[in-house]
Amino acid sequence: MSTKHTGSQTLTLTSPPSILSCACVGGKMEREGPLSSDFDYIDPDPYCGQTTWEKAESAMLEKAFTLALGKAAMVPSDVQYVFAGDLLNQCISSSFGLRGTGIPFFGIYGACSTMAEGLALAAMTIDGGFADTAAAVTSSHFCSAERQFRTPLEYGCQRTPTAQWTVTGAGAAILSADGPGPYVTHITPGRIVDAGITDTSNMGAAMAPAAHDTISAHFSDLGRSPDDYDLILTGDLGALGSSVLIDLFRADGIELCGRHGDCGAMIYSPDTQDVHSGGSGCGCCASVLCGHIISGMRSGKWSRVLFAATGALMSSTSSQQGESIPGISCAVSLSSTK
Repeated sequence: MSTKHTGSQTLTLTSPPSILSCACVGGKMEREGPLSSDFDYIDPDPYCGQTTWEKAESAMLEKAFTLALGKAAMVPSDVQYVFAGDLLNQCISSSFGLRGTGIPFFGIYGACSTMAEGLALAAMTIDGGFADTAAAVTSSHFCSAERQFRTPLEYGCQRTPTAQWTVTGAGAAILSADGPGPYVTHITPGRIVDAGITDTSNMGAAMAPAAHDTISAHFSDLGRSPDDYDLILTGDLGALGSSVLIDLFRADGIELCGRHGDCGAMIYSPDTQDVHSGGSGCGCCASVLCGHIISGMRSGKWSRVLFAATGALMSSTSSQQGESIPGISCAVSLSSTK
């Protein structure tokens, strides 16, 4: 009999796990952005000392995980399970980056929402009594993503105003049954929502309805409103998708302005960086969460954050066949206290 299911979609964790440690890694563009000081490590070399962009992404993911372990004074064998995924076919960045750890591995895919999905699954594993420690890790790389989903960089394709810039970055979070927090208290898994958008350069608008659906369910299930959170953080809707989300909630009579932030809109400076609608990619919300947000919660800037990452569930094959872009959003409620 389910004792942790609240309302239609939300899970209430009875023993909220602690985010014991976090680490994030970025590249040259991220170093030039407004959140550069929140990164644990920045490598200006897009190859990260490797021979391909795909290998570079694996190296970044491995680096973020290693740094998170170091902060927690742990070694790989101290982590019982790892949930990881990325944007590349068969999630090779995650599997290759973690293949030397010896940790039981769950490969996951939620596109740009993968960090929230990983956090949710790791927290559920600990709260369910199946582990004392678990990790969530993910990454993305501008060059590897462009090659897989759009056109190789050599092609020099012009980007549309609605396009977003895939973040070259990685984030890792280690969760524990005990620790100082912040804590994962509630999880609202999302439903697949398809708004019928087929433009792969307009992912923010494609994902916004999914974010609206999940956050609305979270509010309804728990009897909450935006006022119950210091920050409602989406990712990665970018500037355009964020405006769509705000309009969708206004149509419901709910005002998000003043409480809402988006990882894709936060990680770059639109005035000095030519990123069009903002950032995207698995590494976007992962690095913003594992750096800027968790640091802010520990310093007392925010005490309760709703992290609702979003993903565009497309592939290069589906796009070439004229398919629409389904969206997904997974919401994780973080609190400084249990």
